Amino acid sequence: MGSHNHGSSYGAEFPIGVPLLAVNGKPVQNGVVDAGLKSLDHYQRALPKWRYNLRQRLLPLIRWETPYLAMLQKRMRTPALDRYFAITANLGTHTFFMIGLPVLFWCSFSSFGKGLVHILAAGVFGTGFIKDMLSLPRPLSPPLHRITMSGSAALEYGFPSTHSANAVSVTVYSILVLHSDKNTFSPSTTFALELLAYFYAFSIVFGRLYCGMHGFLDVIIGSIMGAAISYIEFYYGPPFQDWLYASDYLAPILFAITILILVRIHPEPADDCPCFDDSVSFAGVIVGLEIGTWHFARSRWNHIYNGPNALFDLSALGWPVIVIRLILGVLIIFAWREVMKPTLLKVLPHLFRVIETHGLSLPRRFFMPATEYKDVPLNLRDDEVLPKVSDIPRMMRSIRGPGRGRAVSIGPQSAADAYETLAYRERKRRESLSSEQGSGLKQVQTPAEGADGEESTADQAAHSSGVEKYERQMGQGQVVVESTGSLNPNLSAVEEPGMYLGQRDELGEREIFSKLTRPRVRYDVEVVTKLVVYAGIGWLAVDMIPILFELTGILGAGHLPFPVPSS
Repeated sequence: MGSHNHGSSYGAEFPIGVPLLAVNGKPVQNGVVDAGLKSLDHYQRALPKWRYNLRQRLLPLIRWETPYLAMLQKRMRTPALDRYFAITANLGTHTFFMIGLPVLFWCSFSSFGKGLVHILAAGVFGTGFIKDMLSLPRPLSPPLHRITMSGSAALEYGFPSTHSANAVSVTVYSILVLHSDKNTFSPSTTFALELLAYFYAFSIVFGRLYCGMHGFLDVIIGSIMGAAISYIEFYYGPPFQDWLYASDYLAPILFAITILILVRIHPEPADDCPCFDDSVSFAGVIVGLEIGTWHFARSRWNHIYNGPNALFDLSALGWPVIVIRLILGVLIIFAWREVMKPTLLKVLPHLFRVIETHGLSLPRRFFMPATEYKDVPLNLRDDEVLPKVSDIPRMMRSIRGPGRGRAVSIGPQSAADAYETLAYRERKRRESLSSEQGSGLKQVQTPAEGADGEESTADQAAHSSGVEKYERQMGQGQVVVESTGSLNPNLSAVEEPGMYLGQRDELGEREIFSKLTRPRVRYDVEVVTKLVVYAGIGWLAVDMIPILFELTGILGAGHLPFPVPSS
């Protein structure tokens, strides 16, 4: 379980024949880039000055809390808790809510469902906005061990925690509803649901600390954002909804335009972070939800599902009909995604090329314009919000598989991790050089010194205690830089070299060099594709699918003996 690989050399496991780069005139020793790497000023070059300065003010807090997080994790970890927190983290993901939320609309909890969609969309968009704006890394590994079932979670920035915002917003909103006059549950049921809500929030928020995915600052700010969003939705959401649905068609159109403007001004990140993709997906859901509910409010079935005098009675339908409704609804949503996504990816590039030739495109960083590619691969794996149908068996196997539902890794996992590892190592080196005696900091050996250096560091850590022991492990992740072609010390400031990250697989008890997975090519048409697909999902869930239920007769509620209010 330790983070050191005694008796072996990292360099020996590095892929043979990979050309290495001398950066800023400083040669790479033993295949490991040490202080002075050109990429250390990566964020200063990539971010506007005000964003970079704000990032630099917050970064010391993340570094300061890391050894305390490692100490907490070390004292608490057990295989059972590893599995529990890895699995329960899925209850705070976008996928869980995207599949579960439509059920509320089909079971006559539309008001509660709309509230949850609003707070989750605001939480995902808000945290993603701040993540990309500040580009702050997750706490360093080592000393932390990262425990996760998601392959993409570590690729995102850490501050603030989206999981925490989601969990706290759902909890606070649920408790507010339970304490409102709309609550029809008995006092004992209300108390049980309230306890369940608190336990849910604790499991998600504390689990992010336990799993080494976030720090105290991340979850605190994320939780505050989630709570604030819930209070705003609970007190100001209903009046806004009443105004929106009572207005003519211009109101939902203006609302949709506002959402699109927010998508457009979403900050450009320093690295290729998937936060923007999640924000776009939920922005699309909100647009579809509001347009769909505005349209459904004008249908002849609205009085059954919505309003203070809604007549829908779930128990009157019977469980067989309820189950069929849920299965059919979910299948329609997945079918929409499976058909619409490849269609748009095939058609939109032609339209985008025409637009770009007239100079009307608004390209985002990390997205390839249509004029630079011919076709978009149809098997594009670009979606972490709603999985493909073919991905569901794999997701289920990951929970039941030999890894017991989680993967545990030690070492940098993303570009942000790699840059932070190098930056922290450089900071420690400078502190060591500025100290007359070097004190304890001078004893930190870089991994470039091979097996002997690693053993020396491990021996020092063994004689240390508490926070100091984990501070010594910070910045020891393995980062190897590969040249992008010829050995050119004057590499362009825009062109970043390839990276290999030394990472320990705790479950497999082995240490490997894995090439830093460069984010896949992202195409400009993907943004519009996500907006259309997820707007369609929102529209289907609240408008088209309930209408379909009613049109089928037996799956609807209109045929039941409900008293229809007189006009």
